[in-house]
Amino acid sequence: MTDNTYPGTQAVQRAMALLKAFNDEHPAWGLSALARETGLNKTTAHRLLSALEREGMLGRAADGDRYVLGPEVVVLGGRALRANNLRAVARPELEQLAEETRETASLEILSGGEMLVIDEIVGGHLMSGVPDLGSRWPLHASSTGLAVLAYLPDEMAAGLLPRTLTPVTTATITGRVALRAELACIRERGYSVADETLEVGLVAIAAPIFDHDGRVVAALSIAGPKLRVTVDRISVIGDYVRRAAADISALLGYKP
Repeated sequence: MTDNTYPGTQAVQRAMALLKAFNDEHPAWGLSALARETGLNKTTAHRLLSALEREGMLGRAADGDRYVLGPEVVVLGGRALRANNLRAVARPELEQLAEETRETASLEILSGGEMLVIDEIVGGHLMSGVPDLGSRWPLHASSTGLAVLAYLPDEMAAGLLPRTLTPVTTATITGRVALRAELACIRERGYSVADETLEVGLVAIAAPIFDHDGRVVAALSIAGPKLRVTVDRISVIGDYVRRAAADISALLGYKP
């Protein structure tokens, strides 16, 4: 907190440090403990806390002594969530992914037990894997569906899947044991690979997107012909997709 380029900068930085100290593990703070946590002396901390309380950014716990986040933080948080529209937030990452890989990038959400394409950027190659805006894919056969299933609670994931996992191609996973093993692999590497499981000759790689509550809400994917998305490229593209999905998640308020 040493940036004094503009008058008041240090006070703003200190006030922000106080607000950021409130989290799920520490929803309430006493003055002395909060001052120690943020490295401020008690006089400075008290002055800033009083100002934040007057503005409704902080309130008092039931004991009347400790501070808690106030109603104005809730109001601002709601505005931030409404402003962070998933499609708008993800669009720059989609564009960059398509440019870096020259393959088709898509953003998909869970909808009625299927994955729904809500945005896409077609790659630079003449022949690209085009998911078509508004298309729907079965969860167990698509890269995005597998990416989402891997991070859903077990009971929820099981409830979304049909009783019989119908094969879309000969490579589609149709066994429950094999599916569970694949989902474990996805969690380990951070992205899914659908190698001709949805369409013969098509390889797609996807990573999950999380919201501010840590819930998986969407998936980002790159898809292209198997002749270009080779085994050697899969890990490289996987890293691109995983980083892009993590950046979008961060913009949605997700903190691992």
